[in-house]
Amino acid sequence: MFSLGSSVLSRLASPSALATNARLLHVSALDLAARKGTREKARKAKVKKVVEKVGFIRHDMRNKGKLNLQQVNKHIDDSWKQTPTDNCWVSKYYKWRVYTVEEAIRCHRETHHPTMYNLPNAPLHAHIELNMQAEKITRFVENFQRMVAIPNRFEHGENRNIIVFAKGQEALKEATDAGATLVGGVELIKEIQNGDLQLSEYPFVLAHPNILPDLVVIRGLLKKSKFPNPRLGTLGTNLAEMIERYSNGIQYSAERDENQKDFGTIRACVGTLQMDAQKLEQNLSILLQDVNTMRPKREGKFITRVLLKSPPSGESLKIDPFLYVPAEGKAAPKKGKAAAEEAAEESDGEDEKVAASN
Repeated sequence: MFSLGSSVLSRLASPSALATNARLLHVSALDLAARKGTREKARKAKVKKVVEKVGFIRHDMRNKGKLNLQQVNKHIDDSWKQTPTDNCWVSKYYKWRVYTVEEAIRCHRETHHPTMYNLPNAPLHAHIELNMQAEKITRFVENFQRMVAIPNRFEHGENRNIIVFAKGQEALKEATDAGATLVGGVELIKEIQNGDLQLSEYPFVLAHPNILPDLVVIRGLLKKSKFPNPRLGTLGTNLAEMIERYSNGIQYSAERDENQKDFGTIRACVGTLQMDAQKLEQNLSILLQDVNTMRPKREGKFITRVLLKSPPSGESLKIDPFLYVPAEGKAAPKKGKAAAEEAAEESDGEDEKVAASN
């Protein structure tokens, strides 16, 4: 029978040998074991992610299947309704009554009489509804903001501080005499650079072309809409006319509806109720003509409806805007291949008529 010697047994039974053997066994077990979740991660990494390719979807089919809450068309067309025959009717069953501007002003004056609202000099607002459809069906007119000069001034109650940049004594004197709030040249630009003057107090910045190269250094301090631009009418040689328009004109902005992209609105004040009715009508006419200049080159109406309101009254009196602007527009002339095909069709039609007459 095989037997171990006493020396070997004593060596194996020693504490150091037992500790060494135990440590080796424990370490080897740690080296071979995988960390928790490693195999699961490796298994997931082997699974290929399949990306579904979506083909072309027509614009009117992209929201199909999604939650589509029925929205009311904001373009109100009551031409199919009956015309009221007497002086008392249920408004939702009949056409809106169309007032003249003078009649609408008289009605609002009665509402704001001292015996009722007691606001005889309340502002008169024009609410203009627009068809924002552009030349193409899938395109729409972008929001725009404009300032229009009017023949009859009124207290608009807005901050109209105007700062004017120009070089030369003549240009500076012209701006001062026209009523600009602050006028200056290169020295004024340096004050703005040093932070001694805050541009936030001046909503309108006008400039003469002779100072435009020096004005570029403060372009970053001016907002994009504030930097003088000839397209906006804030850069030009006729400073007196520019200052008159921005200090006493009507400022308005067209905003497109978020849900119905072909519907836009303009809200602008055209005067106060104590002004003469003819002067208010002149201001309204100038406003509508300026809005009509933004008409897209397509057929159909751009201005669809105009209402006269005077807060705090909730009355909305409809007027006929097409006494001041044309109702229908003209489509843009076709170019290239489309124009050639249309011309060829017209010539063929004329040839057929001539042949038939012969």
